Amino acid sequence: MNLVDRICKHLNYGIFPPVCRLCGNPGLPEWDLCLLCHRALPCRPPPKLFGEGLVLAGFDYGNPVDGLIRHFKFHGQLGSGRLLARLCEPAFEDSRPMALVPVPLHIRRLRHRGFNQSLELARYWGRRRGLPVLPAALIRHRETAVQSALNSAEREPNVQGAFRAEMPLPPHVALVDDVFTTGATCRAAREALLAAGVQRVDVWCLARVT
Repeated sequence: MNLVDRICKHLNYGIFPPVCRLCGNPGLPEWDLCLLCHRALPCRPPPKLFGEGLVLAGFDYGNPVDGLIRHFKFHGQLGSGRLLARLCEPAFEDSRPMALVPVPLHIRRLRHRGFNQSLELARYWGRRRGLPVLPAALIRHRETAVQSALNSAEREPNVQGAFRAEMPLPPHVALVDDVFTTGATCRAAREALLAAGVQRVDVWCLARVT
């Protein structure tokens, strides 16, 4: 077992398809819906998150992945992000986008942080897969509160209408982010992409909260 395999095993690597076609959570091969959605369907069907798009992540968000992501995102330790990005690659094998679109930061937050972690991930995966990266495809034209400081009910309205597509786009793209929690940010960004003519939006991220 090589070093990468040992790290993957230690980190409990792997959220692979199939995923629930409604909420995007990992499911079982013989099911279209996960247990949560099966239980919810009789009274309150949850909305489809991404239509035909795949929600793909390499890790469950927990120790030690969460610490590495925090070091990457908030302390500028790009090596931690690249390590996780390298280990995530097998999770995206079933996704065949024509380009990668990073989730943008508002200009004020970008100036404060000094870099966009989603753009760094998109550049890395773009080089590895030979895909173009479109950093100017979306702009965050409205400054929003930090999502991690909000509860689930507050996240959706916080980012609603915060993004706008700024250029012609191919019909199939992958939206790149670091962590998928409720999906509110990715849904808002996806709406902007669909309004610009994109037909399918997959999501690539390091980790998701399950």
